[in-house]
Amino acid sequence: MNPWLFIIGLALIFVGFILIIAGSLPQKTEIKSGGVVLIGPVPLIFGTDKETVILVSLLAIVIMILALLLLRAV
Repeated sequence: MNPWLFIIGLALIFVGFILIIAGSLPQKTEIKSGGVVLIGPVPLIFGTDKETVILVSLLAIVIMILALLLLRAV
């Protein structure tokens, strides 16, 4: 076994523990969420605030255009 792989593995485990500890510290955050569900051609868009709904809508449009372009190329 390569000793570098062992060292890299231990380092990744150590970084993971540090990230878990840092994530569990109390922080003042504001959580916003949103999503799009496509049922056939009808999109159901939801979100916690107006800006999130607009952002999710724009991302859904971009993803649909990219899907159309990729499927058209096949």
